[in-house]
Amino acid sequence: MIGYVTLGTNDLPRAVAFYDELFATIGAGRFLETEQFVAWCKSPESAGISVTKPFDGKPATVGNGVMVAIMLESTDEVDAFYQKALELGATCEGAPGPRGEMDGFYAGYFRDLDGNKLNAFFVDMPKNIAL
Repeated sequence: MIGYVTLGTNDLPRAVAFYDELFATIGAGRFLETEQFVAWCKSPESAGISVTKPFDGKPATVGNGVMVAIMLESTDEVDAFYQKALELGATCEGAPGPRGEMDGFYAGYFRDLDGNKLNAFFVDMPKNIAL
């Protein structure tokens, strides 16, 4: 359903360097790129994430209550992705661990260099659940 999510930045080169290195750890690469924005995904069929300078020319701001969640394949992958984000200058919004009332939900939360909130998560649930 979601094609890609866009996050605002006030320093595109810095944001691109951060996400190039972070997304490389999970096998994601650039799929769209202009002077205004860059987007990454794992494959043409998967959803992506982009960073952009706001098209209205005003400063990028962080949306209160907005968060991008990145689904990963294991708790180890969540831990590594979260740690890499912090190594690249992200700030902690909640160390990786089990979350909430849902059994099997494991997540780590962080803010990127522009203050956008993201989380990396893994859900250990049976694959045969019908929606």
